[in-house]
Amino acid sequence: MDFIKQSRRNFLSVGAVGGLSLPFLLSNEAFSAQKFYESKEGVAKNVIHVYLPGGMAAQESWDPKPYSPLEYRGPFDAIDTSVPGLQYSSIMKNMAKVANKITTIHSMTHGEAAHERGTHNMFTGYKPSPALAYPSFGAVVSHELGNRNNLPAYVTIPQSPNEYAGTGYLSSKYGSFGLGDDPANADFKVRDLRLPDGISAERFAKRRSLLETIENNFNEVQKSDKLGAMSTFYNDAYTMIASPKAQAAFDVNKEPIKLQEEYGKNQAGMRMLLARRLVEAGVRLVTLTYGSWDMHQNIETAFSTRNGPELDQALARLLTDLDERGMLNETLVIVSSEFGRTPKINKDNGRDHHPRVFSTLLAGAGIKKGYVYGKSDSFSTGVEENPMSVPDFATTIYHQMGINADKELMAPGDRPIEIVEQGKVVEDILA
Repeated sequence: MDFIKQSRRNFLSVGAVGGLSLPFLLSNEAFSAQKFYESKEGVAKNVIHVYLPGGMAAQESWDPKPYSPLEYRGPFDAIDTSVPGLQYSSIMKNMAKVANKITTIHSMTHGEAAHERGTHNMFTGYKPSPALAYPSFGAVVSHELGNRNNLPAYVTIPQSPNEYAGTGYLSSKYGSFGLGDDPANADFKVRDLRLPDGISAERFAKRRSLLETIENNFNEVQKSDKLGAMSTFYNDAYTMIASPKAQAAFDVNKEPIKLQEEYGKNQAGMRMLLARRLVEAGVRLVTLTYGSWDMHQNIETAFSTRNGPELDQALARLLTDLDERGMLNETLVIVSSEFGRTPKINKDNGRDHHPRVFSTLLAGAGIKKGYVYGKSDSFSTGVEENPMSVPDFATTIYHQMGINADKELMAPGDRPIEIVEQGKVVEDILA
């Protein structure tokens, strides 16, 4: 691919003639060497990222091991799916029916067994570094593709799930819009989306005008990226508050009661239904979290009483709903967790952290339907075929959105940093 690159010699020549300082020269040299590609909206016009915090066990969900010994196999039976030869756990009975819409990845792998480090991997495409904070998928998408329809580019439900879902070295203006409330709550209200009590639209407009006057005067005295980011934040907030269509996108109760019940009137169901509303209205990337999957004890009870059935119902309905609306072809659905669980059930009838092999799901937006990528070994100790690395996973996601993952963004200190380093597009999973 071609990218814009000015020569070092040209910059040094300018410096010689104009008497430019060495820091200025070095800064310009960094920018001139930066790999730059123009991002354009790709096959995936929208993304819904369903994140399952804690480390979901593949053995109890997408990759059961029915022929392994009981202490490895776990408490649930394996059931056939709509894809010949593919089985899911019996807890995932609704998802089994829609597996023909999905690419199931059985060979996700990395080396980070701590929650924080694994989470960093799966939100940024990078291993953690003490020297640099990397931006999340949502922040990069916001930076590269921008807002649509007076809505934020990046929304988190119910709020930002962790510190690694943030902007990293990018400006804070590319951060997520967190709801500040759960759509499953009966009195659900989006934080900062409505005018305070007693404030009319006219009074609100006067306040905004006054604030803009103060900011403009202040900005003349002291320029700052942080000031610009805050101004962008306020402008976006003002626009949403003033736009009935933008406000309506966040109102999950506008959906028919029957559809709400089909998703499930619980956290999983209402979060996924709201995510669909938001991408339908113009939000580019929604990250939602559901459940707690760090099941060191009593995995059978933890999976079967709430987490598993609610996820199964809501996620299957989300995929079906997107398909019925003609949206699945342009909406990429990602289901991920920070790592998997150990092959053997422990003494507390749970499983411990295990990053060497686990499962993720991709569906929609040019991803193959009814496809299985990679293979774990018979005990789920490691990858047997086609390992899926974190950089490859991230690069493929960005590719579907029209973003070249080896594009370099500028980090503090004028350091050009690739969006994802050493990743490749996994063509096998693309339709």
